[in-house]
Amino acid sequence: MAKSSSLNVRVVEGRSLPAKDVSGSSDPYCIVKVDDEVVARTATVWRSLSPFWGEEYTLHLPLDFHHVAFYVLDEDTVGHDDVIGKISLSREAITADPRGIDSWISLSRVDPDAEVQGEIRLAVQVLEDVRGRCLRCHVLQARDLAPRDISGTSDPFARVFWGSQSLETSTIKKTRFPHWDEVLEFRELPGAPSPLRVELWDWDMVGKNDFLGMVEFSSQVLQQKPPNGWFRLLPFPRAEEDAGGSLGALRLKVRLTEDRVLPSPYYKPLTELLMESALGPAEEDVASPLAVLEELTLGDCRQDLATKLVKLFLGWGLAGPFLDYLTRREVARTTDPNTLFRSNSLASKSMEQFMKLVGMPYLHEVLKPVVNRVFEEKKYMELDPCKMELGRTRRISFKGTPSEEQVRETSLGLLTGYLGPIVDGIVGSVEHCPHVMRLAFKQLRQRVEERFSQAEHEQDVKYLAISGFLFLRFFAPAILTPKLFDLRDQHADPQTGRSLLLLAKAVQSIGNLGQQLGQGKELWMAPLHPFLLQSISRVRDFLDRLVDVEGEGEAGGPARALVPPSVIVREGYLLKRKEDPASLATRFAFKKRYFWLSGETLSYSKSPECQMRTSVPVPHIRAVERVDEGAFQLPHVMQVVTQDGVGALHTVYLQCKHVNELNQWLSALRKASAPNPDKLASCHPGAFRGARWTCCLQAKRSAVGCSRTHSAVTLGDWSDPLDPDAETQTVYRQLLLGRDQLRMKFLEDSNTGTNLEADTEKSLRGECPNALARQRTMAARLLDVLQDLDRAHEEFQQQERDRAASSPLGP
Repeated sequence: MAKSSSLNVRVVEGRSLPAKDVSGSSDPYCIVKVDDEVVARTATVWRSLSPFWGEEYTLHLPLDFHHVAFYVLDEDTVGHDDVIGKISLSREAITADPRGIDSWISLSRVDPDAEVQGEIRLAVQVLEDVRGRCLRCHVLQARDLAPRDISGTSDPFARVFWGSQSLETSTIKKTRFPHWDEVLEFRELPGAPSPLRVELWDWDMVGKNDFLGMVEFSSQVLQQKPPNGWFRLLPFPRAEEDAGGSLGALRLKVRLTEDRVLPSPYYKPLTELLMESALGPAEEDVASPLAVLEELTLGDCRQDLATKLVKLFLGWGLAGPFLDYLTRREVARTTDPNTLFRSNSLASKSMEQFMKLVGMPYLHEVLKPVVNRVFEEKKYMELDPCKMELGRTRRISFKGTPSEEQVRETSLGLLTGYLGPIVDGIVGSVEHCPHVMRLAFKQLRQRVEERFSQAEHEQDVKYLAISGFLFLRFFAPAILTPKLFDLRDQHADPQTGRSLLLLAKAVQSIGNLGQQLGQGKELWMAPLHPFLLQSISRVRDFLDRLVDVEGEGEAGGPARALVPPSVIVREGYLLKRKEDPASLATRFAFKKRYFWLSGETLSYSKSPECQMRTSVPVPHIRAVERVDEGAFQLPHVMQVVTQDGVGALHTVYLQCKHVNELNQWLSALRKASAPNPDKLASCHPGAFRGARWTCCLQAKRSAVGCSRTHSAVTLGDWSDPLDPDAETQTVYRQLLLGRDQLRMKFLEDSNTGTNLEADTEKSLRGECPNALARQRTMAARLLDVLQDLDRAHEEFQQQERDRAASSPLGP
């Protein structure tokens, strides 16, 4: 039975941060670490003590992670960034409430003695001879220690305490991965049994030594099972220093989702029920799994569930029938066409997530060129007189500060200059829109026309049903927040963000077919109305051509991967270094190359236009890991380790522009290579230079890696591979919440007369008795399936408990 673990993190905002700059303000950003590995970095909010980030991450994690830490820093253009404070959340604190954490949390001071990381490998023996008891502590090695020196390394040594005695190992210079292989021997002194404590320190020639971490074992552990293996280093036990609120606070939302995923055959009855319900009658359905899920889920849970369901039905090739089922239910209970799909129903959320899952490459092709222009050109645009800053537009006129009218005219020209290519790109993208999306929109339009054929504005309803999703829930949000749709690596600065907002409002108005133009509070948008009205007829024609596609009732198509192997999931310029470059100068050994990553290959060339590409098959990848900054004296470097046909390993080093780009490439490469066999359990986070590894100082190039690999740590995004069993397990957990309600509604004891009265009432309303019988049969089947899955989970958990009970006690 597999286990899955994912962490949903939202860094919302900060407040009352201290000023770190001479201007009396700060430029704060936040770094997220999981067990001391940086997994995400927010954008920098310039000149603010109460920054708003609103950034959200889904982290796929190993099951044995210990804590998540949030560091707030002040970015400086010169020198090192200033650390403001930190928040550390243990795994236990996050899981204490099933709903997770959603609150303001005060920042604490960063104590160097508490900033420990890494592990130590020990082998302890307790022996007895004629002279009494003897303890031998074999200190073998340590890995991934905290860097304490300016070189990015440390000079570690171990100090071992047993009772009142202490001994030290030798000091190994300039490494975070020391190998000691030294045995320290103690003779037991009279008195009570003593614990064993091993401390690691960084030796400094000047000043006091720096603490690197410690482990401690009680006398009972030493007696029952002396330690032998790798042990996580811990800080000195002390209460976290409370800054008394002087460092400010962060508002965080953190939720951990852990589950046990059964083997595939156990989920087959539930998947069959889900398929049946999607292919069955929607209007009278109240007892199928999909109907129960729709009734039970609310808010954030509904969006998560919609994503899981869309992924499941995409994998089965039934996305079309699934979306059509939800559409029929939504349309049947909607009386006013103006409110159709306006709520966050399961149908609306599922269509929204469907577009993101299958249409992201299409979205990038349509919008990315214009969005990039907005970011690069940084033009000032404003139509709202209340928000105009005339002083910032002085360059518009050489005769002094321009008037509001001049600013409005210039802004109108700039906005239409961006909106023109956006509209041209959209209306000309019919052939680029994924076939599966076009079929889904065709079905949607058909259902709306059937339901509202007599509507006063029937012509607009059939267009609005599609444009409400495509423009209002896809194109406009992507323009407004391009980072969330992977169109940009960073959030926009305030000026660019305002320009994007104006463009998004215009696209939204086009998607509404101009129905709300001249209404509401935004009358200052009136100068754009002529352009918007001219675009509406083109959009109607675009929507007609979009649904003019062959295929009936098969919008899901055949079973498919969420992202076809040939699709490019990431691309961009990186700096590349060979394993053994001919050049001796490190910095000049990195060459700028343009990279493409798909599910099949990692390829690169000198430029995007160059036809000569070098390719590395993704199935050959054995590890994708970070590289210590000290290896090349360069930041943001990663390594891709591949294996050739004869089994030899080769390493390519790639440097990214910043930590976010590094995390995105690490995550994309790890997910692409996730199915690969024979992946490495360890690697070297340094480089082999000067006849030794820079990380652990070993002299053999073939030496076993000194650090664990981290293939399980990835960022969740639209290109995540399908995992039908994990998705079905989530659906099962949601259905459990409605089991009692389902049982009471359909399977109550008939002696009470409750069901008889209900059946009579439904018959009077014209509902068919056969339909009621089908609903009861479906409810009974669903309850049986849930009960079987309950038993399977309990059996596997009992097996785990039995294995744990039979294994020796750990330290």
